This record gives sequence, structure tokens and C-alpha cells, in this order.
Amino acid sequence: MAEMTYRTALVTGASSGLGRGLALWLAKHGVRVFATGRRLTHLQALSAEAQAAGCAVEPIVMDVSASEASQERIRAIDAECGGLDLVVANAGIGGPTHGKRMDWERTRSIIDTNVTGAAATLCAVLPQMVERRRGHIVGVSSLAGMRGLAGHAAYSASKAFLATFLESLRVDLKGTGVQVTCVYPGFVKSELTAKNTFPMPFLMETEDAVERMGRAIFTGAAEVSFPWQLATPMRFLKVMPNPLFDATARRLK
Repeated sequence: MAEMTYRTALVTGASSGLGRGLALWLAKHGVRVFATGRRLTHLQALSAEAQAAGCAVEPIVMDVSASEASQERIRAIDAECGGLDLVVANAGIGGPTHGKRMDWERTRSIIDTNVTGAAATLCAVLPQMVERRRGHIVGVSSLAGMRGLAGHAAYSASKAFLATFLESLRVDLKGTGVQVTCVYPGFVKSELTAKNTFPMPFLMETEDAVERMGRAIFTGAAEVSFPWQLATPMRFLKVMPNPLFDATARRLK
């Protein structure tokens, strides 16, 4: 498949991790990037790194969990730049939510960012893209969204929502000129995974994960999952009968 070309892109959650890496990767490939996040100093450091590399990333402070305000900001950017070609809903948070010790505040925060925030980000530009008959929306889900992982009910569910949301949109948007891509990363070195206290098999370097994301986006892939060593067994778990999955999941937690 021929690579797609982009003039402009918006990446949420670009203060660190995959979002930061992808924003810089896109900029180095000639895309005008609007990088959003909650931490101005981190975004300014990203912008400075891009400038040093001879490209440009425009830092924008925005919290996707404040969905109405973030939608207004994204629509304004879309209008000001003559139409965003690519929008990546990457912003996300995690943390344990165990059924026996359910933390509603953490659960709500995960939903506000990973579900409402992601959907609001994509919905802010989707009508305009359909009208222009061009555009590309991308959502960063997770391999953890393929089944409900023990101890992480809210996070797994939030990533399952995004994957299913994108799958439905992909079918709906066929023939409109708007592309849809879902990214399923495994464990990638980041501030988020640095907080984990459990084993993280096949932990990837951020640069490797970003390269796979970027290439999948540029080729218009419907989905991409990595690393294969973790994606393959997770896909097997996806079709495993419930009794067998329950027994397996209890041993994995």
C-alpha cells in the first residue's frame, strides 16, 4: 500500500511516552504537528527538541478529560490550520482497579480520560473530515483491551471501548475518504509503565514502538499490534472460552 501524506496532525498526550515520540516522529517526516498535553514544560522541551532537529512541533496545553473545552480547542485548531489531516487520540492514564478493592475515583478518572476524552478528541474533527472527504483518525488502545485483565478492570474496559469504537467507525466511514487506525501496544517504556510493580514481558523501547505506529499510520493500516510475542497470545486469549480464560487470568494476575 502506498504511503499517505499529511500536512497537519494533532497528537494528544504528547507530554511523554508514545505521544511525545510520535509527535516528534511525524514532525521529522514533514508534518506540522500540534502536540497537546497537560504539562507545559514537557511540551516546551518537545518543541525545543523538534526545533533542534530542524522541524516544528507546536505545544498546546490541553486536558482531554475536560472534554467540552478540549473539543472547542481542537475545532479551533482545525479551522486555523485549514483542516487537520491526522488526529491521534493517544492521551491515557492507568492504575489498578481491583474488584475486591474498587476505587471509584480512579475508575472515573480513567473513564474521563481514556473513554470520554478519546471519543471527544476524535468526534471534534470527524464531521469536518467527512465533509472534506479526507482525513485520518487514530486511537491508541492496548493489548490489555483484548480481554478483561484481572486487577485492571477500568483500564482494560477503557481500551476495549476505544478499539470497538474505532472498529465501528472504520466500517461506517468506508468510502468517505476518512481512514481509521487502531493501535494495540503492549508494554512500552514510559512514565506510565515505570509506575507498574508487576512483570512486563517483552517491554519495548519507545523508539521501536513509535516507528511501528508511524509506519502503520502512513500506510493506512486498519490496526497494528506489538510486540508480536505478546500480541499473539493476547489474540488467543480473545477467543478462549470463558471458563478457560477465567482460570488462566487468575494465574496471570
